[in-house]
Amino acid sequence: MTPEDIELRTLLDLDGQQYRLKHYWIKIEAHTVPRDTHRPQGIKYSLTLHDRNNTRLLGFDNAHAIGAKGRKRGKYNGRIVSWDHVHNMEKVQPYSFSSAAQLIQDFWDRVEAFIK
Repeated sequence: MTPEDIELRTLLDLDGQQYRLKHYWIKIEAHTVPRDTHRPQGIKYSLTLHDRNNTRLLGFDNAHAIGAKGRKRGKYNGRIVSWDHVHNMEKVQPYSFSSAAQLIQDFWDRVEAFIK
């Protein structure tokens, strides 16, 4: 197995895990999907931090596209910017997926910073 295979296996093994913290909880979902232009890494993932009221506070996922938001009726106009993205409260930003290990590290770093 290559290092990339081991990293991916680690992420996939976390699928379905939930972690309880004092005032927060974390949910991780990750499974393989056919590779395509939207998910070239061949995985669909969602790593989220929630408060005790189940409100998502932070999330890394590739469940949907994000694009440049237009001014007309709140619709998305223009090209797709990214499928990999980060939700930080109400704000959504593109995320540059480089590897499964980096995704896990970036998520836990952001969780730690958010909780502090």
